[in-house]
Amino acid sequence: MSHAFGRKSIFITGAASGIGAATAKHFSERGWFCGLFDVNADGLAQTARMLGPHNSIEGVLDVRDRFDWRRAIEQFSDATSGKMNVLFNNAGVGRHGWFEDVAGEDNDWIVDVNLKGVIHGVEAALPLLKVTPGARVVNTASMAGMVGSPQLAVYSATKFGVRGLTEALDAEFRDLGVRVTSLMPWFVQTPILDMGSSNGSNIKLSDRIRANHINIYPVELAATRAWDAAHGKALHYTVGRDAEQARSLTRWMPDAMLKRIRAAVPPRV
Repeated sequence: MSHAFGRKSIFITGAASGIGAATAKHFSERGWFCGLFDVNADGLAQTARMLGPHNSIEGVLDVRDRFDWRRAIEQFSDATSGKMNVLFNNAGVGRHGWFEDVAGEDNDWIVDVNLKGVIHGVEAALPLLKVTPGARVVNTASMAGMVGSPQLAVYSATKFGVRGLTEALDAEFRDLGVRVTSLMPWFVQTPILDMGSSNGSNIKLSDRIRANHINIYPVELAATRAWDAAHGKALHYTVGRDAEQARSLTRWMPDAMLKRIRAAVPPRV
């Protein structure tokens, strides 16, 4: 098994693709040792090959499962001599569509992965984080966690939850020497853009984005901002100019932002 051998280390969920894989590459290129975890074993192997030998460990992890978390943390701890500089709670799923068209079971899945998975991760990793000087938790939220997003209602609710959890734990962990921050992307070129109201749905979020000429940012920008979130002094880190503009509007002109969102909701057909 590969070993960190004194290198700083980051534990990444959702590492098989998208922001997770790009972040692993970004950190690895800067000398960090990466723990790669996801439900997609084939994708994990691809990410590990991209990083090169001896730069990572990989393991299948269902973030909904506390037992899986304990096993993954033990595996990571063995490779890092019991240290963890950064926990990157990045795994996320979603469904796009009218609220009544998304199955209740799918909404349970979204809540379990996006919110409960983050909670489980902090619970499992905290013992390692507490003994690592300057340790940090970075949680992937979303601009959908800053303002309610129609046709992404439950996804948006989970990201509000992640933002609230981040703010509360950053205050709670002050005397433990552990910072907690969040990454708040605009639309980023990842597989999650292909979410529909169900598996096999013909109407995807990506279709709506293209139809409305909305900007999509490269995954590498999100990785750069994940690095900032792991090192900077701020609490929340937006990804993309649109995200920063939306955040400013939400803060200074909330009513105008809500009117803009309402106007953008497509008619029901």
